[in-house]
Amino acid sequence: METALKLIRSNIRQYGMFIALILIMLLFQFLSDGILLKPLNITNLILQNSYILILAIGMLLVIITGHIDLSVGSVAAFVGAVSAIMMVKHGMSFPVAMVLSLAFGAIVGAWQGFWVAYVRVPSFIVTLAGMLLFRGLTMLVLDGKSVAPFPQGFRSISTGFLPDIPGGRDIHLLTVSIGIVLSMLYVFMEWRGRLVQNRYKLELLPIPFFLIKLAAVAAITNLFTYVLASYKGLPNILVMLFILIALYTFVMRKTVMGRHIYALGGNEKAARLSGVKTKKTTFWVFVNMGVLAALAGLVFAARLNAATPKAGVNFELDAIAAVFIGGASATGGVGTVIGAMVGGLVMGVMNNGMSLVGLGIDYQQGIKGLVLLLAVAFDLYNKNKSAS
Repeated sequence: METALKLIRSNIRQYGMFIALILIMLLFQFLSDGILLKPLNITNLILQNSYILILAIGMLLVIITGHIDLSVGSVAAFVGAVSAIMMVKHGMSFPVAMVLSLAFGAIVGAWQGFWVAYVRVPSFIVTLAGMLLFRGLTMLVLDGKSVAPFPQGFRSISTGFLPDIPGGRDIHLLTVSIGIVLSMLYVFMEWRGRLVQNRYKLELLPIPFFLIKLAAVAAITNLFTYVLASYKGLPNILVMLFILIALYTFVMRKTVMGRHIYALGGNEKAARLSGVKTKKTTFWVFVNMGVLAALAGLVFAARLNAATPKAGVNFELDAIAAVFIGGASATGGVGTVIGAMVGGLVMGVMNNGMSLVGLGIDYQQGIKGLVLLLAVAFDLYNKNKSAS
């Protein structure tokens, strides 16, 4: 029992919000009379929050470096508008239009990264200007009107599903198979990591808790994929999200670039003296944010099947809230991709759950604001406790 309490205390910052997500889901599952966790609603949750989760990945890197980006919603709207002009007005094939749209996002990120990294204008000011600039450009490009519809191939990015294995009937066999493979892969990687830790005589999680952790993750993975398989299977956008999460988790944990980003956010002066190219790192973090904002804009436009002047409103606030709720520090240097995803899901489940139980938008906004405030206060409390 003492070992369990010690583990909980040492990992409360890492797993606290994940536990909160589970509790919030159980609460709204009860209040909504079981609607929240139905396969159709789980699929809708993924589709509704995919673009916010994409933005949260990029925003995490920005916040870890100690900056902020208020322009991502406007950039997403602008790129969605540009893609609509290319595909709808000029008949361009959607793969080419998507590549060009992502390039536009990179140029926007480079523009803002230049002012932040090399001219040393505070990121708050640069991206606030960007929010206004690209919102205006969106209205200019669209001439104040919505442009639609998009080609079916482009729409399938946000609304399509993986095809099933031939022979599947009431259950999507490919989705169930993917769940089994992912859980086996997770167990293998965790066990291999434990062997490496043991080889270097590092402190190990007690074997009973280690096995419980493996069993819990495998069970949740297979239950999740089974629920999706009960409807239409894995959405295409979830596959894209999984690839992004895996890629950015690897970059932040295993690469020099990831370590430089954490070092820059922890102490910029010390990082610079240690040989980190702080200006270059900041610049590329904003370029990356521009590309992901462009991708989020494409995903949102594909789901809406239209580019509208009002697209992307408040996207930046939801992305920032997801990152902070997921455990990132307001002072930089702390945060994980998985944490940002959990934070985004907390916001998404709350939005969906409150809508299901009939709460008005006024109550929803107030409750989300309180959750964000309490999450950051909880993070600061844990940080101060650890320091003392």
